[in-house]
Amino acid sequence: MSSGFIGVTGGKGGTGKSFVASNLAYLSAHSKGKTILADLDVEAPNDHLLLGLSSVDREEPIQIFFPRIIYEKCTICGACAKVCDTGAIIMGPGRPPIVMPRLCSGCKACMYACPYNAIVESGRVIGYIRHRNLSQDGWRLHLITGEIREGEEHTAPAVRFTKDKAVKEALSTHSTLIIDTGAGTGNSIAIALQDTETAVAVTEPTPLGLHDLRSILEVATKQSRRVIVVVNRHGIGPDEEHRKLARAYGAEAYHQIPYDRKVVKSYVSGTPIVKMYPDSPAAKSLIELAGLLGLT
Repeated sequence: MSSGFIGVTGGKGGTGKSFVASNLAYLSAHSKGKTILADLDVEAPNDHLLLGLSSVDREEPIQIFFPRIIYEKCTICGACAKVCDTGAIIMGPGRPPIVMPRLCSGCKACMYACPYNAIVESGRVIGYIRHRNLSQDGWRLHLITGEIREGEEHTAPAVRFTKDKAVKEALSTHSTLIIDTGAGTGNSIAIALQDTETAVAVTEPTPLGLHDLRSILEVATKQSRRVIVVVNRHGIGPDEEHRKLARAYGAEAYHQIPYDRKVVKSYVSGTPIVKMYPDSPAAKSLIELAGLLGLT
């Protein structure tokens, strides 16, 4: 674990999690010279759009375990189907097992359960990791994006694979690492936050934002993370209950990013607001947050 590893998360989608993560990464790159932003929203990554990065410098497959059945050894005992908790292995009466690729999570339980060694290891590509770079005047921001293929059922393996790549690269290059998680509070989010020391919980001043803030605080505090609560679009609604909740869960800080119309313009142009409108209220608040996190 490293003090340079920060996870930006937010429970529900649409709170501005990626907006916060991409701007923090941009500020960090300017200040520290080497920063990695890992986009682990593998179902719908969009950090490259917020940073205006259209071209891909390098791409590599995300490959997981896939069972290959040696039917000459199979006795149709059904052990593999019994241990498969995703329903990926199906068997008809008196028929050998069939594997449904997109239901398989790659856990290897079937291979270990087979008493006749009729299942051997093979691989299946479920998505890709894409590398993009933004650099200028001695500073460099490296964006690592994980994305699963359309129709894939399991996000956790792709999140773990991409996260591990980002952590390894950050350690080898002595770079600051900022992780942008996906939406929700499931196991994929816990995996994304696994190597981070600080969790930035992004929410909004709405009842739904309050509900999901509680869920993400449960995840972060159970992992013993340093937590900073960030209320995005501050001013569109009351946030007194958000502040109380943050205090109840022992959040280290409570930060507000004001509602700012210029945010939309930065979205459309694919330019971080801290670069496009550095004197805007939202940009000034993000710069303050970056200082709070030790990124500037």
